[in-house]
Amino acid sequence: MTVAKTAAKKLNTVRINAGIWRSRLIKFPDAEGLRPTPERVRQTVFNWLGQDLTGQSCLDLFAGTGVMGFEALSRGAAAVTLVENSSAACVALQANKALLKTAAASIVQQDALQFLAQNSQKFQLVFLDPPYNKAWLAQVLPQLAAHLHADGRVYVEAEFSLDAAQQAGSQPFLAGWQVLKQSKAGNVFYHLLKLAKNE
Repeated sequence: MTVAKTAAKKLNTVRINAGIWRSRLIKFPDAEGLRPTPERVRQTVFNWLGQDLTGQSCLDLFAGTGVMGFEALSRGAAAVTLVENSSAACVALQANKALLKTAAASIVQQDALQFLAQNSQKFQLVFLDPPYNKAWLAQVLPQLAAHLHADGRVYVEAEFSLDAAQQAGSQPFLAGWQVLKQSKAGNVFYHLLKLAKNE
């Protein structure tokens, strides 16, 4: 029992794939719903995004471990805002920001919907990996349009295929979005979206 408790308090690590912080480890605590995007998935996503994010402003809305946001900074993003509601996760995000010695990461401890309601900034890239089975996408995606540059893109992890849901018309919140790319790893579907142009 003591060993288990000790192990639970130990911070987990995840490795940054590429860029100026390639192979650097960042730490994160055990917390409900906190799961880093797997390395293979991140490689695919940043291939989709073109590897080099020089000058882009990014939002990591359910930052969790922060690995997507820090990976974006490692690949040249100008600024990343990491929004996370968990105080334990935010402490770890601040520690990782200090470890990487970056002023380009802004860490905000706040509910995602409150952040979107109170912040008017527009981003070129948004990472969206909310807790599953809590209908977060239905609440957040409709709000994101106002926070996205015209050619902005949104990376979304979900427990179901957004493309299939859109074709079936089963998720009205997907109206107005175009699924550019989609793949699957285990039980997780991951996607790249952009706003559909009104013809």
